[in-house]
Amino acid sequence: MSGINSYIKGLDLSPLTEYCINHGRLTQYTKGDYFVKAGEESRFIGFVDCGYFNYKVHNSSEGKDYITGFAFEGEFVGDYPNCLSGKTSEVTIVAGTSCKVLLLAGEELRKLLDSDGMRELRQAISDNLFSQVYTQYLDTYRMTTRERYKRLLLRCPEIVQSINLKDIASYLKVTPTTISNIRREITFGR
Repeated sequence: MSGINSYIKGLDLSPLTEYCINHGRLTQYTKGDYFVKAGEESRFIGFVDCGYFNYKVHNSSEGKDYITGFAFEGEFVGDYPNCLSGKTSEVTIVAGTSCKVLLLAGEELRKLLDSDGMRELRQAISDNLFSQVYTQYLDTYRMTTRERYKRLLLRCPEIVQSINLKDIASYLKVTPTTISNIRREITFGR
């Protein structure tokens, strides 16, 4: 699903993708399986062959989980950069559907990205991820929920067929009722 993970735009990830395809360990997940849990050591990154994952954080004051991102087929899943050094994961990553993933150990990925010819890619990934997260953060202040929803649809029109309303609402940090009302307004006018 193109568009939602804008950090990928302009990056040539083909060497990393090929490496995962040739050296990764094929692992299957069923819906609801954990790729990694927040607070546990982040040890792997994977290339999603099919399916998708939700990235979640827990708000202990509200007692709620919020979806902060997704990893779709043809993309990478993992808590980058924490998996490069085996640090504690900041997010919980859960399979949103049945998934097949080509897994690499974070240590192996770190060695690969530290090799000649890959250092620039490592820096570009970090720069692009920061830019995407920074833009999302600013958008929560400079755009209304309706504007953010419409922007999400422009960037990733197929998301409404792939992701349930509750998960889209969580990603936008609003209630499903709010998203339902916005959808109705967009479809039928005010």
